Parts: sequence; structure tokens; C-alpha cells
Amino acid sequence: MNRTETRELTFKLLYSNEIQKDIDQEQINIFLEQFEVKNESQRKYIKETFEGISQNLDEIVSLIDKNLKEKWTMDRISKIDIAILKLAIYELLKSDVPYKVVINEAVELAKKYGDDSSKSFVNGVLASIVKDKNIS
Repeated sequence: MNRTETRELTFKLLYSNEIQKDIDQEQINIFLEQFEVKNESQRKYIKETFEGISQNLDEIVSLIDKNLKEKWTMDRISKIDIAILKLAIYELLKSDVPYKVVINEAVELAKKYGDDSSKSFVNGVLASIVKDKNIS
């Protein structure tokens, strides 16, 4: 399993959390077993990213909200797009992955799991955040 596949599993876990709310450590372990994630570095990435998003949730949600177009609110965004944005924003802020890679991976997830407008929406919000935060 490569980093893209690991990122996709992390997105699936985040999406599950959007639906179920408050996933605990036991549920994360069950998720990892269900998807047969045995590699320790992959397990670590998924767990640390999930926990990091939880710990930085206020900042992440604030960035999403601040970078929405006029008349858009968080409750209008699909749970799929929210999960993709949370993952990408966390990586933009807290990892050393180049922003172009983060945005590309997020857009690919949006193409695969979102509706027809998801890829443009996700790309637009993330591009606005990169510009706003002066991320390079």
C-alpha cells in the first residue's frame, strides 16, 4: 500500500467519523483490521492524522468556513467534501508534503468519491487557503 492508498483509507476513516461522530480508538483499530492495514508506518500515519485533525479541528473548520464563497456555509457542504478538505488542510498545515501534491491528491479523492462539482469545489477552497496562508 502506497501513500496515496494510505491517504485514501484515512479519508474513509474521516468520512466514517463525519457520519458516526466521535469514533474512538477501538473503532479505529477495528477499521484498520477491516482494511487489513498491517504495516506499522501506515497504521501510524492513519492514527496520527486522524488524531491531529481532531486536535486541530477548530482551526481546520475555521479555514474551510473562511474560504467558502459568498452565501456558502458548512452545512451546505457534503460530508465527503468535508472529510477530503479536513485531510488536505491538515496536511497543508502540519506535514512536509508539497502543497501541489496535497491539492492533487484531494482533487483525485473528490473525483473518485464526490459528485460532479466536488473536484472544482475542493480545488477552489484549497487554492484559496494556500494563497491566504502563503503556503509554498
